[in-house]
Amino acid sequence: MGLIRAIFGGGAQSVGTAITNVAEVFTPNATRQMELGHERYVAALDQHGTEFEHGRLGLFDRLMNGLNRLPRPMLALGTLGLFVYAMVDPAAFSARMQGLAYVPDPLWWLLGAIVSFYFGAREMYYLRGGTDKTPAPKAAPKRPTKPTAAPARKPARSSGSDNPALTAWRAGRSHQKK
Repeated sequence: MGLIRAIFGGGAQSVGTAITNVAEVFTPNATRQMELGHERYVAALDQHGTEFEHGRLGLFDRLMNGLNRLPRPMLALGTLGLFVYAMVDPAAFSARMQGLAYVPDPLWWLLGAIVSFYFGAREMYYLRGGTDKTPAPKAAPKRPTKPTAAPARKPARSSGSDNPALTAWRAGRSHQKK
């Protein structure tokens, strides 16, 4: 090992380091990906925590939240109730289902439109971000945070004097020659 180092004078190690650095350009850095994933996770937890920082809601707000949560469970439980009703009293169930056959088609279309608009509007609300126009007050950060956005890049220039990586590389080469 010492013989190779004496023959090549550290040049082999420099070439190996350069190849590693070039390879990182074409393959993602797994450690950096994990750091970024952790930062996104912490940011999501912080955002979720800010939703619960303001005080208790009033009676009207709690009542409206409760009403908005009722339709889906009621539809699911009603459907299960129909299955139970069909098993308990098949004759009465078939009579009710024959009665549903007399409901005109436009009334079924209206029911479908109401249900689809209700659930579609709720889905769009959540897809658009699910926040009101007035933002909640921001809480003071509990720990120092790193900036998440990358700094703006400077346009490429023909001279390498403004490139910190190039100057560091040149400084490394000058130290190796000495």
